[in-house]
Amino acid sequence: MDNMQLQFIEAGTLMLAGMVFVFAFLSLLIIFINTVLAKLSVKFPDPVAKPKARSDRKPKKLAQGEVSPAVVAAISSAVTRYRQQHSQPKS
Repeated sequence: MDNMQLQFIEAGTLMLAGMVFVFAFLSLLIIFINTVLAKLSVKFPDPVAKPKARSDRKPKKLAQGEVSPAVVAAISSAVTRYRQQHSQPKS
């Protein structure tokens, strides 16, 4: 074998060894972090948030044919916004 082939083989071997080392290091790091987090979560558990109590208020029932005030307000604001966007400046 000539000198160039030997250098390529040596470079490939170094590259493979480096990749294996990095893979092993990162795997150990992940295992270590997960172990530490598991032990810490036992000592310091996360507080459990209490669910908010549901309000017992029910929306008022409207008489048949009556429009909800919320709907009226939404339509009014939409009309106002439309007029503002499409109004032409007076000259």
